[in-house]
Amino acid sequence: MKTILLIEDNDFIRENTAEILELTGYTVRTAADGQAGVTQALAERPDLVLCDIMMPVLDGYGVLHIFNQNPRLTGVPFIFLTAKTERADLRRGMALGADDYLTKPFEKSDLLSAVSGRLSRFQHLKPAYDLRANGLPEFLADAQKAGSLASLSADRRPHAVPRKQIIYAEGDEATRLYFVQAGRVKISKTTAAGKELITGICGAGEFFGYRALLAGAPHHDAAVALDDSTLLYIPADDFTQLLLRNPEVSQQFVRMLANRADQQDDQLLDLAYGSLRKRVADSLLHLHAQQLLLAPADPLIQLAREDMAALIGTTPESLSRILSEFRQDESIELTPKFIKVLLPDKLRRSNW
Repeated sequence: MKTILLIEDNDFIRENTAEILELTGYTVRTAADGQAGVTQALAERPDLVLCDIMMPVLDGYGVLHIFNQNPRLTGVPFIFLTAKTERADLRRGMALGADDYLTKPFEKSDLLSAVSGRLSRFQHLKPAYDLRANGLPEFLADAQKAGSLASLSADRRPHAVPRKQIIYAEGDEATRLYFVQAGRVKISKTTAAGKELITGICGAGEFFGYRALLAGAPHHDAAVALDDSTLLYIPADDFTQLLLRNPEVSQQFVRMLANRADQQDDQLLDLAYGSLRKRVADSLLHLHAQQLLLAPADPLIQLAREDMAALIGTTPESLSRILSEFRQDESIELTPKFIKVLLPDKLRRSNW
């Protein structure tokens, strides 16, 4: 059951509106002024706010400003109730981020329609999108509707990026979010001595570059195309507004960030305590799983020895020695151009 916070200083309007909403099935909490309303919202986050503009103590604009600034309240759908219809007042409210207006006196049907519309604006966002099967345009289109963002990702045309091209370098300003439509991109860091460590490989259907955008800082790593790739760009402002206006979208990116952090924790643990044989085997299994998604019929791992060594944290010579051992026990097929995992279970059992 959805909870609505109704902030209105007129006793008659407050009681009558609350009764209509309760009869419809909503849980309604009321406040007679803006300050009392903010206190209630902080105690229990509502699903939607109906708020008068002209009130004592704290007016509706002040309430909305607090909602926009407080992380606990950001993203709550906000509808103004107002008897003032001057265009300047409407512009001010929309500039602050109001979702809708109801002009008093309003009809019961208008009230319920506005409330239902705001509460359902996120419901068409799916729990997950198949980004490898053209799901990104669907995700962005749905997110655009949910957030009322007219210009979300206007530049969605594919950008061809040739192999070995630097997409961004360490220290570059973060200006956009990237999505891999085809090909692969390596994410890496370089030591002061010039030694590279690959922290991730992004394939088709994956985002990258969002950590710097979320941190509001320059890129702390570099991104380089491993293959001839196709990328889609999402401007930083669109990405930021999308997260601010859509809690469900924010949660998806938080989950991606958390998963990436978990992967890097595992990588650090392996670098610190895992044997080289285990690290090579784990990397082969991970790359094999990625290729199974992209080419189930023939999942060949095509990665330069230098890049694979940088991914594992070893030298190309040491990597070649371990790969030769796996080839001898027939766990993998090894050629100058590709590696094919033949027996994943055997590789998994022999990785110690």
